[in-house]
Amino acid sequence: MQSEIAYYKTPIGIAKIIGDKNGIQAVSILDDDTISDAEINKETPKYLQECVLQLNEYFNGQRASFNLTVNPKGTKFQIKVWKSLLKIPYGKTTTYLQQSKKLGDTKAIRAVASANGKNPLWIIVPCHRVIGSDGSLTGYAGGVWRKKWLLNHENPVKQQSLF
Repeated sequence: MQSEIAYYKTPIGIAKIIGDKNGIQAVSILDDDTISDAEINKETPKYLQECVLQLNEYFNGQRASFNLTVNPKGTKFQIKVWKSLLKIPYGKTTTYLQQSKKLGDTKAIRAVASANGKNPLWIIVPCHRVIGSDGSLTGYAGGVWRKKWLLNHENPVKQQSLF
């Protein structure tokens, strides 16, 4: 079966969703000017409708985790790393070193970071929640500004009362 594609407008760009009856294979964010309004407004294929719905809930602050069948393409190691990302709670971050330790090999930090960078399921598999050991927002395939936006969306700064 051939994969289907849907486009969904988000606050950080156009989400390109790819999947079929076996699950969602990829979600990435494109720059707004790369896709026509006609493409965005096309009817969403049946197998991708739930993903669009859950992304909409996420961006509206009504969803903290996703409940979708996913079918990403990757090596055994990459899939192991991507599964570990699902354990990072909404609104929290971890470091590449901490993630490597949890996977059982602190020397694999570069391989873990590389696998995170190849995560095809942006937002759904939250690689944006992994930061540098010094707290820096190192690397994100969609751009560091999107990583910062997503982290702020999940953990907004609360204004403290002055009195």
